[in-house]
This record gives sequence, structure tokens and C-alpha cells, in this order.
Amino acid sequence: MGRDLQSGERLRPVDLARGHGLSTQAVRNYEEAGILPAADRTPHGYRTYTPLHARALRTFLALVPGHGHRTATSIMRAVNEGAADEAFRLIDESHAQLLEDRRTLRAVEGALKDLGPTTASEPTTAPHPAAPSGPGVPSGPGGTTFIGPLAGRLGIRPATLRKWERAGLVRPRRDARTGYRVYDEADVRDARLAHQLRRGGYLLEQIAPLIDQVRAAGGLEPLEAALHDWHGRLAARGRALLSGAAELEAYLRDRG
Repeated sequence: MGRDLQSGERLRPVDLARGHGLSTQAVRNYEEAGILPAADRTPHGYRTYTPLHARALRTFLALVPGHGHRTATSIMRAVNEGAADEAFRLIDESHAQLLEDRRTLRAVEGALKDLGPTTASEPTTAPHPAAPSGPGVPSGPGGTTFIGPLAGRLGIRPATLRKWERAGLVRPRRDARTGYRVYDEADVRDARLAHQLRRGGYLLEQIAPLIDQVRAAGGLEPLEAALHDWHGRLAARGRALLSGAAELEAYLRDRG
């Protein structure tokens, strides 16, 4: 089968390009990148391809949606260099990343569920020792709170909230008169979400982009649509990985 594909019909770069809406330069670039096997040349130096090259191009384009351009390129290069084990390792990494993304999504959904409807305007327990208190200290009007009460509500130390602030997880403003940190309802929401994810074992650098998604969505309720979309994108990636694997298996078989 491999010999027939490699020694049968001769194709020009434009023949490969037209079938996939590509330019002939893109086809040449793919060959130079190792995505396609090296092409034969005519006596005048023109490239000639075979159905095996067409299969390689189809395989690469099927791998891209699931693995991304860079990894798909590395997979094809490994296969064309006879290093199938390296290609399989790269495929395993993509599947592992998809699984990790699914776990992250579940963690976010679990954290959001655990948050409930609580807001910063809820009554708090006794102030944390580090909370501002005493005459002349603002009491947090308009649904705001301070670092001590918030830390006490979450069962953490104020130093932890300051650490989260440095990592960008919470963004309290400073009271112009006292300099105290003031947390509004959005800050409390972010702190509670960060707390739930930390309890789930996630690192600060993993939590930060999730908090950014909540902010970009405009809160928790709009985030539900984003989570639904996230589910859809993960499902699409999973299916794309299957489609890419089917094309790669056919390409490996055609290569013999």
C-alpha cells in the first residue's frame, strides 16, 4: 500500500493546496517543516508529490484542531522521521492536558456551587484581630468589608489575603483616609472562589486565570454561559483528538 501511494500518481503543489484551501507556498512550507515527507524533484527542480503526501497533509490538518499547530507539527515530523514513539508521547500529552482541563472545569463548577448566594453585605462574625476597629475606623458601608472580618469569615489569616492580592486574585481598594484595604462584593466573591479552589489543591498561578474569567464575564451568573461554552469546547477537542487519531492511523498504515 505504501509503495503504491508513493510511486503512483504524481501531484503538483497546487493539487495539494486546492483541496484544502491552501496556498502552494503553504504546502511548500509544510514540507520544509517536516509535516510532509520530502518531495521528489523533476529535472527542472519542480516539486512532485504523491497521494502519500496528500494523506500526510490531510492528517496534519486533522490533528491541528485537537493538538494545536505546534504539537501537530511535532507529531507529523516525528512520524516522518520514523520516531513513532515520540509521536505517541506527544499525543498522550495532549490527552493528559484535556483531562486536566476537564478537572479544572469541574473544580470551578464545584467552587461556584459551594459559593452560594453569600455576598459581602452579609453579617459577619466577630472581627478578626487584624481587622480595623475602634473609634474613627470605617465600618464598611455599602456592602464593603475589611481584611480582618473577611479573613475571619473564610477561616484564613489576613496574611493569606495579602498574598492573594499580590498574586492578583483579589483587588481591594484602599480607603483614602485610613489606608485600610476595602473589599467590595466582587472582591469577596473572588476571595471565596480563590479559597474554594485552594482547598481543591489548585496553585495560585492556576487560580488567577479562572478569577480573570469571572471578572471578564461580569460575575458568577454570566459565567454560567461561559462554563457551558467551556464544556462545548472541551467536547469538541476530545472529538478532534479522535478524528486526528483516525487520520494518523491511516497515514501510518499507508506508510507501511
